[in-house]
Amino acid sequence: MYEKTAEHFGQKFKDLPEGHLLVNLGPSHPATHGILQNVIQIDGERVVDTESVIGYVHRCFEKLGERYDYNQFLVCTDRMNYVSTPLNNIGWILTVEKMMQIQVPDRVTYVRMIISELSRIMDHIICNGIMGVDLGAFSGLLHLFHHRENIYQILEKLTGARLTTTFCRVGGMERDIYPEFQSEIKLILKGLKPALDEFEELLIRNKIFNERTKGIGGISAERAIAYGFSGPNLRAAGVAWDVRKDDPYMFYDKVDFDIPVGEDGSALDRTLVRMEEMRQSMRIIEQLIDGIPEGPYHADVPHAFLPPKDRVYHNMEELIYHFKIIMHGVKVPPGEYYHATEAANGELGFYVVSEGEKSPWRVHVRRPCFWYYQAFPEMVKGGLLADTIATMSSLNVIAGELDC
Repeated sequence: MYEKTAEHFGQKFKDLPEGHLLVNLGPSHPATHGILQNVIQIDGERVVDTESVIGYVHRCFEKLGERYDYNQFLVCTDRMNYVSTPLNNIGWILTVEKMMQIQVPDRVTYVRMIISELSRIMDHIICNGIMGVDLGAFSGLLHLFHHRENIYQILEKLTGARLTTTFCRVGGMERDIYPEFQSEIKLILKGLKPALDEFEELLIRNKIFNERTKGIGGISAERAIAYGFSGPNLRAAGVAWDVRKDDPYMFYDKVDFDIPVGEDGSALDRTLVRMEEMRQSMRIIEQLIDGIPEGPYHADVPHAFLPPKDRVYHNMEELIYHFKIIMHGVKVPPGEYYHATEAANGELGFYVVSEGEKSPWRVHVRRPCFWYYQAFPEMVKGGLLADTIATMSSLNVIAGELDC
């Protein structure tokens, strides 16, 4: 098996020194959290070199984006980072609305921001909880998992789906919020605050966890910037950069929140940054939840937003708009566009070239995982084989987002 692997990767692993071995971390390994392969050269328990291989779940989303219309592409964004799908959905919709210069009602923006921060919390719960599982500590994840389930129930009531939410539409939301939306979110936040404190007692302050993560898989701020890091992994290296602060969108410039930063970019610092980000997300939600304004749940753009069915059945003008959107699609002005949002893993950007048709001429996705996963070989080199698990888990590499 090792000879075949060496042949596959050319000269890099062809002539191994005596006593060195090649081992595969993935593509079928529970700690890779998806189909990722890392061919690791080890000397005893020490990592000498690593070759990372991606593309096992590449699904040509960018090419599909050139065939789907602007609302249909939402189903592709669902399947990128599937742990926090509304963040992907909102990023794409904001890009299209920027292209069309659509100004949505404040009610829509408030709800989008609340759902975005709930999704960020869900994502960080999974990252930190599963990291504990990867290192042998299961109880922390169980402690937080039912709080994540409560958020999923909010999404299910709002969108009709749990995982692939296809949240929002060009020009607004598919439907308005339900009556108990605000009270249920307040209840979730009330239970989540003490749960995070207890999770820290169970895992973060655990001596074994600290010894397994402190100083492990670190990266300097300079190297993180050079690799194109963003999100919690960049902030853990000491760089206080957040799209919500540095290039505000929606109403993030009107809410008060802090950007947590680390020092050495280690697995422990990445975990601590995500813990504090969950608290800051709750802080943002608390500032918004009681102030959701009254008004429509979509902009007045009949050429882009499907009219309600009851009006389609009884009004010829609404029927015409419905027919044109379904048959001819949403037409976007020609030009090149880029818009970025702060997703759970960092800067999620959509670059779109439009020729004025119902489908983009070109779509490119700047997915956060793709940029920081390339640093994995450098981050684990010289460390122990067991530490590669902690490093990969703390990076939160999502295969669906990485391959796209």
